[in-house]
Amino acid sequence: MERLQKVIAHAGVASRRAAEKLIQAGRVEVNDQIVTELGIQVKQSDQIKVDGMPLKKEPLVYFLLNKPRGVISSAHDEKGRKTVVDIFKEAGIEERIYPIGRLDYDTTGLLLLTNDGDLTNQLMHPKFEVDKVYVAKVKGRVSNEALKTLRTGVKIDGRLTAQAKAKVVSVSDDRKHSIVRLTIHEGHYHQVKKMLKAVGNPVVKLHREEYAGLTLAGLPSAGQWRKLRPNEVKALKQL
Repeated sequence: MERLQKVIAHAGVASRRAAEKLIQAGRVEVNDQIVTELGIQVKQSDQIKVDGMPLKKEPLVYFLLNKPRGVISSAHDEKGRKTVVDIFKEAGIEERIYPIGRLDYDTTGLLLLTNDGDLTNQLMHPKFEVDKVYVAKVKGRVSNEALKTLRTGVKIDGRLTAQAKAKVVSVSDDRKHSIVRLTIHEGHYHQVKKMLKAVGNPVVKLHREEYAGLTLAGLPSAGQWRKLRPNEVKALKQL
């Protein structure tokens, strides 16, 4: 027996949280009966439908993508722009995958995609403090005071960010730009850009080079991707 929202998430229809909303909206049937109660347990033999369509269980798949600039981190885009999921559809991947978290439209780098709702919720839950490493090209020279603020917490949107790791990698000869490596474990909207702007160094380019211990090794070009190895999936689930 498993919870209904978990079964829907494992089928690749939606993340577990999104599945809960489907249930509450009366869009899910179990054995031809509409179910709106969260937490209901279902058996393997139960017939489940979402929006009238029988649920088909998909094998769980896990991918690592070097996200290009100008691509939306979503399964769909109302404006018709290319999404990260489109990259996999073009490659013949049939499972209904979705990204774990988001990278901005103009941000490049490491992004995970899967149809495993449980793992998605685990990695995105704040209590697990999953490290994300970004490399940013910013305006100006980053002062020691700015680095100290980044490390101890920056006030953005009325709240203080968690402690982070911050290091200046290089400074241009004319001192008009710097390269900064920033490690955070939060994932608020535009967080890295807002943090760096708050200390006086607006972002020019942003790239995520590491997530939960995974790197882009072997995927040097934007748009390249690979399947996660079994030991990598196991390590993610043990975080």
